[in-house]
Amino acid sequence: MNRKRNSRNHMDERGFTLLELLVVVIILGLLASLVAPKFFGKLGMSRQKTAKAQIELLGSALDEFRLDNGRYPTTEEGLEALRTKPADLNNWAGPYLPKAIPKDPWGRPYVYKSPGEHGPYDLLSYGRDGQPGGEGEDADITNWQ
Repeated sequence: MNRKRNSRNHMDERGFTLLELLVVVIILGLLASLVAPKFFGKLGMSRQKTAKAQIELLGSALDEFRLDNGRYPTTEEGLEALRTKPADLNNWAGPYLPKAIPKDPWGRPYVYKSPGEHGPYDLLSYGRDGQPGGEGEDADITNWQ
């Protein structure tokens, strides 16, 4: 009688079969294939929103620089003039940013030109592809649009 109990207990503890595990893995794969495109689409949109927010932050720092110095940094001085005093400025009251100049969300430096073609300065990121123009995630993010 003791042997029958041990064999029953052993049968109750056997676990999942290989077929059951494969079915679960396939179901998880199908669910992931439905959810992943929506998730990665949101990731691209969040990078674009981050770039817009950083361009606005840099624009505020550039405006503060202009109020103190009567001009925006030149293209040659670049955005680094917000952190490091250019040699010819006596009224520089920076640093105008508390941390280092950020890179765009794709890891590239922002493009800064002064004077700009669209205003006193142009500040932009070329988006995911790093090339001028483009659509969707590859579109340029600028301070004038």
